[in-house]
Amino acid sequence: MAPAASVRFGQYPPARRTLLHLSDTHLLAGNAPLGGRYDTAANLSRTLAAAEATGIRPDAIVFTGDLTDLGEPEAYARLRAAVEPVAERMGAPVVWVAGNHDERPAMRRDLLGLEPTHEPVTGVWDLGGLRLVGLDSSVPGWHHGDLDHAQLGWLRHVLATPAPLGTILVMHHPPLPSHIPFFDILELRDQGRLAEVIAGSDVRAILAGHLHYSTSGTFAGVPVSVAAASCYTMNLARAAVEVNGMDAGQSFHLVHVYDDTITHAVVPVVEAPTADVFSAEWVERMSRLTPEERLEAFSRKRH
Repeated sequence: MAPAASVRFGQYPPARRTLLHLSDTHLLAGNAPLGGRYDTAANLSRTLAAAEATGIRPDAIVFTGDLTDLGEPEAYARLRAAVEPVAERMGAPVVWVAGNHDERPAMRRDLLGLEPTHEPVTGVWDLGGLRLVGLDSSVPGWHHGDLDHAQLGWLRHVLATPAPLGTILVMHHPPLPSHIPFFDILELRDQGRLAEVIAGSDVRAILAGHLHYSTSGTFAGVPVSVAAASCYTMNLARAAVEVNGMDAGQSFHLVHVYDDTITHAVVPVVEAPTADVFSAEWVERMSRLTPEERLEAFSRKRH
């Protein structure tokens, strides 16, 4: 039986690349409850299990920051222990991005195996022609975001040569507005400088985190997709001035990169009964029909 993902029923060919996008794990040493209430390790485990249950083989697993809550060495070690076996089974590299709750020296030493300096944590990954560029929007000692002139100069140099499938930027602080007042204080500052660097480049999308809720928009004409947190999410079913965290609504994104578009599917991490109408067997049966027969069998209304 052919894998379902290889069966083409519509006008679009299969995605050229697939990314698994997660964010804001906020792990703590000793698995101390975050804020006295959230089991971040358990919630990460549930999120990873849900991601693995999709059966995808992503080209990369991307974590967009706030990997730990206090930047503790033990927390980074726990994160590696939780994620690396899953990444190995999926056969995918892991892209780690720094967030405002991370500490650069510990992250560099205990997660990345690098010298424990205060230098920004940046990187470039070539995924068979799709280029991921990791930016470090963290500001040591602060929770708002920024990209200094040196990092923007480095980004300009990287983008000077286009990639065959284009570029996706991955960062923590999203260059988007938020309707929640306190996020305005903690936003990415001086966003116009970033807009100038990516203008006319091959940047096709920006992946981010920080907000603890899923949202999307555009920045300088580039689509921006924000993944919700695995640790806890914002309860948006409240007035904006009363939004706070809740231990529900966790999710991750499946990012599918096509020739002419990129989609970002929000996958909720929930335990709920699921119908069993569709299956690999159903797809296989449909694959044996002609396009006209498929429309007759599945598209025609039968009242």
